[in-house]
Amino acid sequence: MPLDEADLKLMWDMLDSARRVVSYVHGVNEAQFHRDTKTQDAVARCVEIIGEAARKVSDSGRSQVPEVPWEIIVGTRHILAHDYREVDQSKVWRIATIHTPELLEHLQRVLNASPPGPEANKNPEEP
Repeated sequence: MPLDEADLKLMWDMLDSARRVVSYVHGVNEAQFHRDTKTQDAVARCVEIIGEAARKVSDSGRSQVPEVPWEIIVGTRHILAHDYREVDQSKVWRIATIHTPELLEHLQRVLNASPPGPEANKNPEEP
């Protein structure tokens, strides 16, 4: 059963933010990440977006991509947004460097078989 349009849009949002996370930590080691609050903030914001979009994906959409840990992603978003004082940047680093690339692979696989996403309408000259 194909994903409905609303779920596709949400998953494209997740994919876009996951790509950003991966690009933000590319070429950065963990020590550099811990010293760079701008990168920490950028990664955390994208992880929040991923979690918010994941929260809105329907049960039907989630069941079609069972390898994505939906509840963990949503829970992480809640921690970042509401328990921000308790955030362990070492965990954020692992999310950015281990879990987000895995998510990216799952989403790319699903979305490659789906209609073009928002980037299809993008000017190739834009970043």
